[in-house]
Amino acid sequence: MPQTARPDTFAYAQPPLAAGLRVALFSGNYNYTRDGANKALNRLVGHLLDHGAAVRVYSPTGRRAAFAATGDLVSVPSIAIPGRSEFRIALGLPRRIADDVRNFAPNVIHVSAPDWLGTGAQRLARDLGVPIVASMHTRFETYLDFYGLRGLRQWAVRRQRDFYCRSDRVLVPNGASRKDLCAMGVPAKRIGIWSRGVEHALFNPARRDPAWRQSLGYANDDLVLLFFGRIVREKGTTCFAETVRELRRRGLSVRPLIVGEGPARAELEAQIGDAVFLGHLDGEDLGQAVANADILLNPSLTEAFGNVNLEAMAAGICVVSANVGSASAIISNGKDGYLVGADPMAFADAIEKLAGDRITRRRIGQNATATAQSYQWSEVLDDVVRTYRDLAAR
Repeated sequence: MPQTARPDTFAYAQPPLAAGLRVALFSGNYNYTRDGANKALNRLVGHLLDHGAAVRVYSPTGRRAAFAATGDLVSVPSIAIPGRSEFRIALGLPRRIADDVRNFAPNVIHVSAPDWLGTGAQRLARDLGVPIVASMHTRFETYLDFYGLRGLRQWAVRRQRDFYCRSDRVLVPNGASRKDLCAMGVPAKRIGIWSRGVEHALFNPARRDPAWRQSLGYANDDLVLLFFGRIVREKGTTCFAETVRELRRRGLSVRPLIVGEGPARAELEAQIGDAVFLGHLDGEDLGQAVANADILLNPSLTEAFGNVNLEAMAAGICVVSANVGSASAIISNGKDGYLVGADPMAFADAIEKLAGDRITRRRIGQNATATAQSYQWSEVLDDVVRTYRDLAAR
């Protein structure tokens, strides 16, 4: 006779990881300009929705979005930032928006930028008795040096310290960022890690294609030096151009590949001379462009994580990066990339050695791909969900 399972032996499905969470997310830029921070936030919202949470996002918006927003986005009144009109800032938390948050009834409020909208959201969270999670995405105080505002640096540090100290939990991308916040005066016990992942199907060595390189006028033995990211001064565009000029002075024929867009493009074009500018790329076009470089030069000193380093590593590219905390958290110097003092001469020295050494570039690229395999989006986003659940349960 066929056996019938006893009722107490049935397996019951576990509820989704984020079930019961109601998250109000505040962002200074959720989708009107594309950058690593808002791509991570959109991915987080998608993960929350897929795992049973309710999410409502509050952010300034522009006339034309850079990409479609993930989830339910509420536009917050804002103005363009003088001198950087591609970015917008909300001057506070309007009553209409606060009422919308109350009606949504969140059990977690997440703030992602130490701006007036974020501080208004913190005050509202305290009024509602809702825990506050803050995420750190960039070192805002370092930007001021690139725009003649170095005198405001200490003010920026104090503002960030106060902002993060008013949060119940602060999520930073790595241990280096944790040290930075501790040095500002943020209690270490409040700081957790929210790392990043990489789209391995998009960024991988299999996308390398000699015919694609040839279509841009590169010979098979040319050294393709990559700049990858938003073309803005704080990403080290001047240092990149100076490095290229130094390599040319040393007799190397360098025609860089520039992948990205931004307000400093015309300035970089004037500084760098002969180069291939591909503008902003998405999807498979982006993966192919990165995989067909030979060396990524990343001179930026302002990164909190360094997504471009990780994505290039996943694609099997030899990375030469400024030796800052965000880079050293990913790269083991001499094993899966190179960490160099942020100086055009030092960058040129490293690249000159690699220019004629394909074997070393190949070895470093293979090691880099192996390192990048440990960065999986699903795992790091699950960690954020667990942080939410822990705070909401309290």
